[in-house]
Amino acid sequence: MGEKISVERNELRTPDFREALRFWFILGWISFGGTTGHITLMHDFLVDKKKWVSNKKFFQALNACMLLPGPEAHQLTIYLGWKLHGLKGGILAGLFFILPSLFIIFGLSLVYVYFGNSTILSALFSGLKPAVLAIVLFATYKVGQKSLLSAWHYIVALAAFSLSYFVKIPMPWIILGVIVGGFILYFLKTKKGTAIVEKEEAKDVEECYPINSLEKVPPISVRTTCLQLSTFFLLWLGPFIFLYVFMPDAAFWKELSFLFTRSAYFTIGGSYTVIPYIAGLVTEKFFWLTKMQMIDGFALAETTPGPLVIVLAYVGFMAGFNHFDHSYVMATVGLTATAYFTFLQNFALIFVGAPLIERSQKNTAIQYVLSLVTASVVGVIVNLAFYLGQGILFPKAFVVAELDWRALLWVAVSIFLLFRYRIGMLQLILLSLLYGFLLYLLS
Repeated sequence: MGEKISVERNELRTPDFREALRFWFILGWISFGGTTGHITLMHDFLVDKKKWVSNKKFFQALNACMLLPGPEAHQLTIYLGWKLHGLKGGILAGLFFILPSLFIIFGLSLVYVYFGNSTILSALFSGLKPAVLAIVLFATYKVGQKSLLSAWHYIVALAAFSLSYFVKIPMPWIILGVIVGGFILYFLKTKKGTAIVEKEEAKDVEECYPINSLEKVPPISVRTTCLQLSTFFLLWLGPFIFLYVFMPDAAFWKELSFLFTRSAYFTIGGSYTVIPYIAGLVTEKFFWLTKMQMIDGFALAETTPGPLVIVLAYVGFMAGFNHFDHSYVMATVGLTATAYFTFLQNFALIFVGAPLIERSQKNTAIQYVLSLVTASVVGVIVNLAFYLGQGILFPKAFVVAELDWRALLWVAVSIFLLFRYRIGMLQLILLSLLYGFLLYLLS
């Protein structure tokens, strides 16, 4: 055992900043498949390949981020970047994670308003969407392997899936129920003298990982916290004042700024909790988009890397485009402002709350409850797979006669390539585009 620990200790090294930046940059371009795809890619590189982060630390951080509003994959990226290389590491990791998807959704939005819903674009999407479903299924399997550690984890995952899919209970309520039930279960087990055992690395091996030895847990300072909160408030206030004072139609920019600032706090449990909220407001209250434009934007966001909540940037683009008489300049400003007000909150939550996250990882009760939260999210992600599967495989009606056999074929092929040959996400996306183009030629 001592020899094994010595070998592993020698294999672990402090990560090079440029090498880490290279990974964060590449991750932003290839992180297809939503949250599960992002988490799988990060886990594969940071934990399995480079061994910069231990499996335990990775899932501890993920559990904590899942309790925060906002896309947890983006927050996990900021947190791990901060742990590896401090403030600059967290900022650059967070920026590199969202900028590629932001550029891509900007380009797709331009194509959408210029060409409309053309036949060839629909055909390309018909190849990409089944691949997205396959990626979600594969990534769910990978995450489930790491987070479902006991019978209780499986029970929680199954209950979360059933409640979200059949009963339609929103994810925040499921998480709240798991937290309350988890604490009750933990103290009942403790009272009965039952040890709660989880799979984890030996302590001496755990401490060898660079992310665990780079710095001590930062102290919680009221002064520092107030300074950080003031800084982020000014970072929010500056762009808001600029839009309100210098851009035409101040009322529009005021509504847009406050709407997407609020929306950042409605994404507990993933993007699917905020998208219906935003869709209802922008199509039925503000009338910035039509319902068809909102649906098309969701399809565009499904095919881009990065967090699915990037669809909000498309909403901002279309809001500016429609409200200002098809102005491409106002559309670009709308997209930029929406992305800024949406993602700024993630940096604030991580940098201000990092000391609290660090301390929560030393509490066994909190960690046990968070492990159950992870299991519940696995169940809800399975619900997402069912949701996507119904829309992709049964686009007209949920009956066997309406099954899209071409989509089913590509889902099967994609799953085979992922499980059998471990094909990369980018290669699968390119193959899927080719498949969609072949469908276009054959139609």
